[in-house]
Amino acid sequence: MQTAPSPRREIGVFDSGVGGFTVLRELRALLPTARLRYLADTAHAPYGNRSPEDIRARSIAITEHLIEQGAELIVVACNTATAHAIEALRARWPALPFVGTEPGIKPAVAATRNGHIGLLATPATAASARLRALIERHAGTSEVVVQGCPGVVDRIEAGDLDSTELRALVARHCEPLRAAGVDTALLGCTHYPLIEPLWRAALGPDVKLLHIETAVARRATDLWAPGPESPALHIETSGDPVQLRCWVERVLGWCESDVRHWSAAP
Repeated sequence: MQTAPSPRREIGVFDSGVGGFTVLRELRALLPTARLRYLADTAHAPYGNRSPEDIRARSIAITEHLIEQGAELIVVACNTATAHAIEALRARWPALPFVGTEPGIKPAVAATRNGHIGLLATPATAASARLRALIERHAGTSEVVVQGCPGVVDRIEAGDLDSTELRALVARHCEPLRAAGVDTALLGCTHYPLIEPLWRAALGPDVKLLHIETAVARRATDLWAPGPESPALHIETSGDPVQLRCWVERVLGWCESDVRHWSAAP
């Protein structure tokens, strides 16, 4: 006799901070009856400036917490955590499905007209062996210009989505892509779609801009078997819950969301 799924079962989603909300937004649309739990590790953001060892340790601690709360599927809604930690997570919990977030090199190759692709990422993602392997495996004859973008995530976390300083920073990071003549650019961080108009303005109207959030959410949907659970959204943060709740209400318009504090070593 088959056991019915527990009504407490959830999909756990995590990111270094607010960037993964772009994936969570897609998940809410695709799975309106699911129980979702999002953890923003804002006290340790951005991951892009941290060592691979630190990123793995944070990812393991967060995943342990999400499993304790009932997660039966984990979405790593962070390119940097995927690059440096998802293999360790899969090795530690081999029976648990994980969905990672990686730059869509294959879709970019299919979209480019001139074979010049740009990738905007955090410094840690830009330097990762996983990204190099991804490019080697899928880029073919296309040239991929990888640009690390220090400072951008910090400003987004602070709620700075359209200042003169941020526009100048984005323009500076886009300059190598413009100089290389890319016609297709990838947003290689889940934070970056939150300021998509700034990237578009800096790259120009002739550059096609791609990101991956919908594909990640669809992959999670494919792995999730709906059960008797009631829809719910739980948001937790290792940082200031009041500050994050204000960010969620202002940027996403989710005024019904409660945000709670979570902390764990390391």
